[in-house]
Amino acid sequence: MHNESKIILQQLQRVIHGKEDILEAVWLTFLAGGHVLLEDLPGVGKTTLAKAMSAVLALDGQRVQLTPDTVASDITGFMLYNQHEHRFTLKKGIIMTNILLADELNRTSSRTQAALLEAMQEKQVTIDDTSYALPTPFHVIATQNPSGSIGTQPIPLAQLDRFMTKLSIGYPSKEAQIQMLKRREEIVEPIASKEQLLAWQEHVTHIHMDDALYAYVTDLVEASRNDTAIEVGISPRGALALCQYARARAFYYGRAFVLPEDVMESFMNVCAHRIVTRTQLPHDVLQTLLARVPSPDEMTLRK
Repeated sequence: MHNESKIILQQLQRVIHGKEDILEAVWLTFLAGGHVLLEDLPGVGKTTLAKAMSAVLALDGQRVQLTPDTVASDITGFMLYNQHEHRFTLKKGIIMTNILLADELNRTSSRTQAALLEAMQEKQVTIDDTSYALPTPFHVIATQNPSGSIGTQPIPLAQLDRFMTKLSIGYPSKEAQIQMLKRREEIVEPIASKEQLLAWQEHVTHIHMDDALYAYVTDLVEASRNDTAIEVGISPRGALALCQYARARAFYYGRAFVLPEDVMESFMNVCAHRIVTRTQLPHDVLQTLLARVPSPDEMTLRK
């Protein structure tokens, strides 16, 4: 699997320069079947990344620019009366796709933000008491402007918890900026198919995770709930996401089992946005937790 992933990441690097760690994290989130939240300043490549993911995996993609007057039915769809047939028919929303880019999620209303909740968790939407399944695979890549930007409002914790990872692309390095300026617009070639991605995601669910690692994840989660520096700890959904992302990382590196390093390397990307701290930055608090909570012995797990 590592070879296929390297080829996919090489294609993504043609349009996103010098951000190998972010591209790997997004790819692992897709392998784990999750959704991505990108918080960044305008113009650093968030939309480009979402389009590149659609292209390299040969998936259908849609983009919605969210504004204060965007309504939920713009996303989910609605029932439209057909005068010729004298009946209501479904007008599908843009959410009926494989990858939905929800741009500037924190600029729209809470009601419109909530329209994504059922889709992200249940992979379906409900319109007039009827549920409609979404295409598979289904992933949301949402972007938000940094907190405090003009015209933004905080995304509720209940919705943040449904994003497997929260990432920040950031400005490119000097070398990456120069390469971007020198190159013409690159074309991302399809490397995998929808069916291959679904097969990989199914394989990830069967990656072995030892009971000692389940206990380790539980210890980390409980430590976050009992830490005086944290007001709201990691939820059970967060613990499940951490296990799934760790499995995806093991699969990415060609292993059939999860190691402690998979959990530790996944911890920040998966859990930092799920906690509410009192004064310290979430990353600083979680780094302290990682240093304090003992991990299982790797050699024992390999036996």
